[in-house]
Amino acid sequence: MDFWSIGAKSCLLVYVIAVSFFPEPSANPWTILVCLSYICLNIALPIFKHAHPKLPLACASIALAAYSAYSLNPAFLLLLPASLYELAGYVGRSKLLLIPAAIAPIPFVPHAELPEFLLAASLCLLLYAGGRNSTDKLARARNEADKMREELQRITRSLNENNEYIRRSEYTIKLEERNRLSQQIHDDIGHAMAGALIQMEASRRLLDADSGRASELLGNAISISKEGLEKIRLTLKDLKPKSEELGINRLRLLAEDLSVKHPVQASLSHQGDIDAVSPIQWKIIQENAVEAITNSLKYGKATSIHIEIQVLNKFVKSAVADNGIGAEKVVKGLGIVGMEERAASIGGTVIVDGTNGFSVTTLLPRGSE
Repeated sequence: MDFWSIGAKSCLLVYVIAVSFFPEPSANPWTILVCLSYICLNIALPIFKHAHPKLPLACASIALAAYSAYSLNPAFLLLLPASLYELAGYVGRSKLLLIPAAIAPIPFVPHAELPEFLLAASLCLLLYAGGRNSTDKLARARNEADKMREELQRITRSLNENNEYIRRSEYTIKLEERNRLSQQIHDDIGHAMAGALIQMEASRRLLDADSGRASELLGNAISISKEGLEKIRLTLKDLKPKSEELGINRLRLLAEDLSVKHPVQASLSHQGDIDAVSPIQWKIIQENAVEAITNSLKYGKATSIHIEIQVLNKFVKSAVADNGIGAEKVVKGLGIVGMEERAASIGGTVIVDGTNGFSVTTLLPRGSE
């Protein structure tokens, strides 16, 4: 804002100098001194950041212009409006202060100089008001930017804290699961194995003296060992995730990761009994889906990708469709050929369509292993 004010004052000062010097054959040294003093006072204003040291400089500039108008040339009155508006801005932020600043000098202006003074006052008022509005908007924009920066930093800190909490939670869950497994093995399987060893040791000692009792103890040891092995099998069965849970969850993670890392909206849906999908089928579906999504991102310019799994009576259908540019004629590259080869390895097939976006459909026969 200070530089806009200096520009307005400079234009007015040039006009005052022209009016003061050019009609006369020789320049008045006092006029030159006043002009240089006025320049020095107004150049010093932007040096200070706060309004308190600027107030005396603005007052001195106004006093110099008023004195020069009275003693040297009435044209120096044209310098008053810009300085008065500037002083009003230093005193308060209300725009109402500009009105008395514009009206106050009018009674002291000679009648002959009044039109020029009103024109200069009006132009300076428009310039100062426009510059002040721009400065206020810039200040508000900076404040908004600072708030957004602080909010972004807060969100980033919160996200980092959440990620750290998730990592700690995962580590704690792993420790708890390891502790539970260790305790379960110790309590169930360890006790069973210890009991079986005791029974076998006793049967070995009684083998010559009491073969019947030894045979009974050995039978107990065998029974205890079988029970322990069954507990091991049940424990491992409970720990091992189902193949359909691995398959559908991997596809769900693939869709979520796609939406986060790329500017596309990815979705997943499934119908039918997904328990019937075998691990090898899940593997082919996963690899074909990744290949189809890669092609959509590289060539299709898609903004939406949908993955659909349908378990039909005789087939497992997997379709990946996007809303991209598609292709009138599908040229089978290494990616599509690879998908076809994977599906054909278990008797399946792949259908590609580029008429409405691009879609890749994988059909696998049910019961294929």
